[in-house]
Amino acid sequence: MAVCNTFEQLKKALNYAATNSPFYRQLFADHQISVDDIQSMEDFQRLPFSDKYDLRRAYPLGLQAVPDEEVVRVHSSSGTTGKAIIIPYTAKDVDDWATMFARCYATAGITRKDRIQITPGYGLWTAGIGFQAGCEKLGAMAVPVGPGNTDKQLQLMVDLHSTVLCATSSYALLLAEEVKKRKLGDQISLRKGIIGSERWGDLMRKRIATELNIELFDIYGLTEVYGPGIAVDCPAHNGMHYWSDYLYLEVIDPVTGQNLPDGQIGELVITTLCKEAAPLVRYRTHDLTRIIPGKCSCGCEYPRIDRILGRTDDMIKVKGVNIYPGQIEDTLKLVPGLSSEYQIILEHVSGRDRMTLRVESVRGASKEAVSAAVISTFKAKIGIKIDCEVLELGELPRSEKKSKRVFDNRYQ
Repeated sequence: MAVCNTFEQLKKALNYAATNSPFYRQLFADHQISVDDIQSMEDFQRLPFSDKYDLRRAYPLGLQAVPDEEVVRVHSSSGTTGKAIIIPYTAKDVDDWATMFARCYATAGITRKDRIQITPGYGLWTAGIGFQAGCEKLGAMAVPVGPGNTDKQLQLMVDLHSTVLCATSSYALLLAEEVKKRKLGDQISLRKGIIGSERWGDLMRKRIATELNIELFDIYGLTEVYGPGIAVDCPAHNGMHYWSDYLYLEVIDPVTGQNLPDGQIGELVITTLCKEAAPLVRYRTHDLTRIIPGKCSCGCEYPRIDRILGRTDDMIKVKGVNIYPGQIEDTLKLVPGLSSEYQIILEHVSGRDRMTLRVESVRGASKEAVSAAVISTFKAKIGIKIDCEVLELGELPRSEKKSKRVFDNRYQ
């Protein structure tokens, strides 16, 4: 694995967490670890992991590593899959995050002359305020609309000549479809899109880019580690650069926990190097990616990870086969006549699992031919027989936030 930071930086971050974080003091005590014994990278890689389940047990402020008077803000995970995780921030944490986010914009070729329309949500979620702080740090014009109200979004996009769209992929698709439907293509000035917060496949990417006539850039982040803005796509579109002066990244085998070499897909693990209010050591993100070896052709010196390929905890098991949403998206792009949208319906019927894939066909495509192609391609690529329901373009629900694609009704 490529070492993108010195061991001294890691040791300093480790000492800080062990001294100031009650969470890590307890974790290290439970594992009978003295940080004085960590003298090499090999020693560091034997440290215990932490993950969201541990952090939930620290609710509400068990992660706080500074006095109350140094905390200027808190953010929180959604808590949709369990108790929320609350993350405190110092003024330096907030400024460091804005600095990283401004780098993301600059890496995507965005300048002070741009007008950045921000559609992700504000509040306890890290998204909207992160996009805005980075925009202001860069010196560009922020148009902080927030989520929803599509009519207003499109009006401001036209009237203010917004040049950059920040959104989830689901909402970017909804806006792209509305721009096409309302014939606004020649009235908007968008040139780039910064898209994050959910996995999105090549079909969706192509549709958004084509309908809005923009260049798209993936952005990565998670609430526990500042928020969005810790890694970003570049004009070479060959992975996302991450800020190795703020973060140390590892990729591990999600089953064994062993470190994997560069280029091999596994689970991303993050250690924060500068975070004050809630430092993290070997935090398992459950996101699947790989560290891309070598220098990027764009010239940026910062190292890269690949696009997020899925999550270790979004896998579904059907008929004894493990399936990730990314595999489904990669399969669907092989079938002509499909839109990017799909839903998976899982049921248990007569003692057996049944999987129905609901898809949309483009106008003019034969539903029977599309259905047959989906079923046969799925069988060939993933190895199980499914049912397929083909809908008209636009019949599946669109979302202003993240799209829900898997509906598991097997054990209700």
